[in-house]
Amino acid sequence: MSLETTKQKAKSFFKRLLLVLILASVVFSGVYYFYRTYTVSEGTRTGILFKISKKGKLFKTYEGQLQLAGTAIMNKESSFEFSVENAEVYSTMQSLEGKNVRLHYKEMVDAFPWQGDTDYMVYKVEEIK
Repeated sequence: MSLETTKQKAKSFFKRLLLVLILASVVFSGVYYFYRTYTVSEGTRTGILFKISKKGKLFKTYEGQLQLAGTAIMNKESSFEFSVENAEVYSTMQSLEGKNVRLHYKEMVDAFPWQGDTDYMVYKVEEIK
């Protein structure tokens, strides 16, 4: 076996290895993205919207808290913390702060940091008269 054929085989091997690694990383990235954005549940929560803000060090996200309906004492169990995906929904929530609202949300398996601090993504809000 000559040096030239060895070089050719090594070159061919590393090209195939690089191709396999690229394909594997693309497939892994797709599966990982699907996992992180998979919706576990959808639903609504009703209560008094008492906090909505834009915060974050690296990623600015919209975060809020809702005091759940039917609870008299404010504690960790009686509040619902959520993130808001849309700037329009955020501006609507600012005008509804302190009022009874119904939040429509999706619970993600594990949200990305730029999506919010929580796994609960609110996509719609409506005031309860």
